[in-house]
Amino acid sequence: MTVFDSPAGLADALALGRLDAHAQGALRARGELGALDLTDAAILRARHFDPVLGALSHTAFDAARQHARALDAAGVDTATPLAGVPWLPKDSLRVPGMPTRGGSRSRTGTLATADEASPFVRRFEAAGLVAIGKSAMPEFGLMGSTEPLLGPVTANPWALTHSPGGSSGGAGAALAAGIVPLAHGSDGAGSIRIPASACGVVGLKPGRGACVPVRGRHAIEDLIVADSLMSRTVRDTAWAFAAAHPESPVAVTGPDARRLRIGLVVDALPGLAPDPEVAAALDATARLCQSLGHHVEPVAWPLPGEAVWAALYTLWSRLGADAVELAVAQGGAAFAERALEPWTRGLAHWHDTHCGVPELEQAWATVAALPAAFADFHARHDVLLCPTLRTPPPTLGTLAPDRDFDALMPAMFEWISYTPLQNLAGTPAISLPLAHGRDGLPIGLQFAADRGREAMLLALAFELETAAPWCDRWPPVSVAATQDTR
Repeated sequence: MTVFDSPAGLADALALGRLDAHAQGALRARGELGALDLTDAAILRARHFDPVLGALSHTAFDAARQHARALDAAGVDTATPLAGVPWLPKDSLRVPGMPTRGGSRSRTGTLATADEASPFVRRFEAAGLVAIGKSAMPEFGLMGSTEPLLGPVTANPWALTHSPGGSSGGAGAALAAGIVPLAHGSDGAGSIRIPASACGVVGLKPGRGACVPVRGRHAIEDLIVADSLMSRTVRDTAWAFAAAHPESPVAVTGPDARRLRIGLVVDALPGLAPDPEVAAALDATARLCQSLGHHVEPVAWPLPGEAVWAALYTLWSRLGADAVELAVAQGGAAFAERALEPWTRGLAHWHDTHCGVPELEQAWATVAALPAAFADFHARHDVLLCPTLRTPPPTLGTLAPDRDFDALMPAMFEWISYTPLQNLAGTPAISLPLAHGRDGLPIGLQFAADRGREAMLLALAFELETAAPWCDRWPPVSVAATQDTR
C-alpha cells in the first residue's frame, strides 16, 4: 500500500496531479516516488472526479497496480524517463485485458489479448506508461461531443453543463481535471483538436503516416485519421509524438530562432464566420505572434470550401454506412436498428440517399488535390493560423446522438468546420489553449503546417507556451480547485 491508496492521501494525490508527465516521471527517476505511487495517486483522482465527469469508460485499477509493481521491481531505466506515469488510452484502442467498445452498444465487452494490441499501444507500453483504464468516446468517434447512449456522458470540467468535445472527449476532460497527465486521442475530423480546444489542453494531430499503425486497415481511416497523446504541456505532447513516430525522430525540446510566415484565416469552411469571442481570441493570438517577430497576414483557404465540405459529408457519412453494414453482418437488421445510435444510422441513410459513384469519385478527387494545394500554400506561408472551433463548447444535449438528425448534422459540422481540412489533406495541426471566453470556457487556436513539419509546429508551440503560459489555469472541477475534505 502507498500513501495514495486511501482517502487520507487525497490532498497529496491532487497536488501530484498538477504536475505534467515529465515532472511526475522525474519524481520516480530521483527515487522520491515509485510507479505504484504515481499509479495509486491517479486512481484516487479518478475515483474522486470521474463520478462527476464521466471521463472513463472502463477502469483497470488492479491491472494498473500490477503493472506499476512490475516496473518498480525492475528499477528505474534512464532510457524510459516516463516509465510509471499513468495514462488513458481511448476506448477505440485495443489494449490487452480491456474491452474495445468504441462507445457503441453494438460491441461486446470481450477483453483484448496481448496479441491483439496495436503497435501504437505497444510503443507506450514499452515506454512504461501505466494505463489505469480507458477514456470515453462517442459511438465509433463519429460525433464531436462525447454523449454516447452506451454511456458515460462526459462533462466539461470548466462547466459541467457543457460538452468537452469529441470524439476524444473523455481524454480532454481527464487531462483538464488532472486525473492523468497523458491521454490518447484519435483525430478523423478534429477529434483530438476539438476536445483540446473545449477543455483547454494541447492537442497535436500528426500528418498522414506520422504515427505507427493504430487500428485495422481501412481506406478512409488510413487517409484521414491520425493518433497522438494529448496533454497539458507542449513537452509532454512532443515526447509522445516522438515515441509514436515510425522513424523515431529526435524529440523537439523547445522553440527555435526561425521566424515564421503565418497565414491567418478567419472564416471557417465553407465561409462560416466565427463567434465574436472566437474572432477576438484569433485576433489576440495573431498579435501575439507578431509581437514575437513572426509575420502574419490574412489569407484564403488553399481550396474552395464547397468542394472540401462536400468531400467531408461524403466520406464521414460513409463511415456511418460502414458501421451499419458491420452491425447487420454481426446480428441482422433488427440488431443494427436496436444497437446503433440514431446519429450513426442517420449518417448511413444520408449516405445511401445522397452519395453515389459520382459523389465518391469527386470526394476522392478533392482529397487527391489537397496535398499539392497545401504544398503550394506552404511554399508561401509556413503556418496557417485559424480558430480550432467556431464557438466555445456548446451545452450538453446540443450534439446528442438521439437529437433530430436533420438539425444535428449541420449543428455538428458547422461547429467543427475549421478542423476537418487537415484530415483530408493529411497535414499536421495543433490546437493550443491560448484564450478563454467571457464565461471562462476555453478557446483553442489552431496552427497547421505542411506534411512532415510537426517539429516546426511543436517549436512554435513551445514559444507560445512560454509567451502566454496556460499551465496554471485550471477549471473549477480539477486538482487545483478541489480541497482535501479529510
